[in-house]
Parts: sequence; structure tokens; C-alpha cells
Amino acid sequence: MATMFAKIAEDKKAEEIVILDVRDLTFIADFFVICSGFNSRQLQSIADEVELKMAGYGVHRNGIEGYSEAKWILIDYGDVVLHLFCKEMRHFYDLELLWGDAPKIPWKTNL
Repeated sequence: MATMFAKIAEDKKAEEIVILDVRDLTFIADFFVICSGFNSRQLQSIADEVELKMAGYGVHRNGIEGYSEAKWILIDYGDVVLHLFCKEMRHFYDLELLWGDAPKIPWKTNL
């Protein structure tokens, strides 16, 4: 599911997409998917597309935060939490540093 989120975000032109494996660091999730967008409309578009595609598989989110303001949208799918940031908020919260012990998971396939 984390890889699917990353690919959906990439298709919507998100930047700096990272998947962190946090299984050994916290009980709240197994993976964090983190990415940046240019503006609130793009972040909302990514969130909408993730929800639409996952609903097609019968998978629904547990919760969502920050959608209206869309500077940092957090979507909780249980084992995977998607963090969609505007660039300023991503730099401010710096989740990659906060969860620096988490291994990064490669998700792109090189053709």
C-alpha cells in the first residue's frame, strides 16, 4: 500500500517522495509515506486520488487531518500513514530527521 501511495503521488507530480519503514520504531504504523506539493490544491488532489483509488480496492481511511487548510495533510490507513506537505511545512517538521532511524524503502523501479 505504501508503494501504491508513492506512485499515486508521483502521478500527481508530488516531489521528494519517501517511504520510511517505522515498524521497529513505533506501534502507530508500519510505514510513513512523505511527499511535497507545490500548493494546497495539488495536495488536496493527491489526497483525493489516493482515497478514490483505495476505495476502488475496498480500502478506506481511518482518519484524515489538515485537508481544509492543506499545508500538511495526514491520511491514516492503519499500517500506512500518508503525509502530504507544502514545502515550508515539510522543512519545518522535518519528519525524515525526526524518524531518522527508520530505513528508507526504495519504491521506484528502474526501467
